[in-house]
Amino acid sequence: MLTKKIAILSGLFALTMFAITGCYKTSTIVVNPGSSITETMSFKTDIIPLFTNSCAKAGCHVAGAKNPDLTEANAYKALTDGSYLKANDPDNSNLMLWLNGKKSPVMPLGAGPDETINAKIYAWIKQGAKNN
Repeated sequence: MLTKKIAILSGLFALTMFAITGCYKTSTIVVNPGSSITETMSFKTDIIPLFTNSCAKAGCHVAGAKNPDLTEANAYKALTDGSYLKANDPDNSNLMLWLNGKKSPVMPLGAGPDETINAKIYAWIKQGAKNN
């Protein structure tokens, strides 16, 4: 009888441990991805194409959908007026917090952190987030 109880308790313990570890959420957090970029990032030629390809899609960050509007015509004004970035301080910019997984939901939605996107945007913000 004691052996049966020990076996049942061991089984329940193993099942509980399996359930607990199965519920653990991992996320990828990218830190300072653009520190190594030394060339000047241009909003028009480097950042807008990233937004167009990954963010400004139907139902996402376009006019009338989720803020900020990251379409070419509205992105800069939406980011600066909406307090999504702090020029020269990418580590404390909301835009970077979403992109690097420190703020939920992680962007781009469904894809998670993207090193290329993050590095360029990080460098652009660090360089003053200019509308160039």
